[in-house]
Amino acid sequence: QVQLVESGGGSVQAGGSLRLSCAASGYTYSSYCMGWFRQAPGKEREGVAAIDSYGSTRYVDSVKGRFTISQDNAKNTLYLQMNSLKPEDTAMYYCAAADFCDSLLRVSEYNYWGQGTQVTVSS
Repeated sequence: QVQLVESGGGSVQAGGSLRLSCAASGYTYSSYCMGWFRQAPGKEREGVAAIDSYGSTRYVDSVKGRFTISQDNAKNTLYLQMNSLKPEDTAMYYCAAADFCDSLLRVSEYNYWGQGTQVTVSS
């Protein structure tokens, strides 16, 4: 059974940094993509950053140049380094995995989800 467990969220001031981690278990990497999504109160869940089995990455425009997605296959862990955080980055952040995906950032492509970790950025 696939389990995704996020950690690393917290409260920071604008301009600060956080690194999110997602520990994955029970997941095979033969054909996959993994990503970070976020959902703010009253808003739809959106794709933030994703990476596929070839190492290709994709970011939503609002985080380009500030966030970096990476993975450590030996540790089965996915990361999201978030720099220059803004109040509009405040949301619950979710790690997700998919057996196959096309756009990388489409919510509907992902089969497995973590419980989320809260990120709050104050001005």
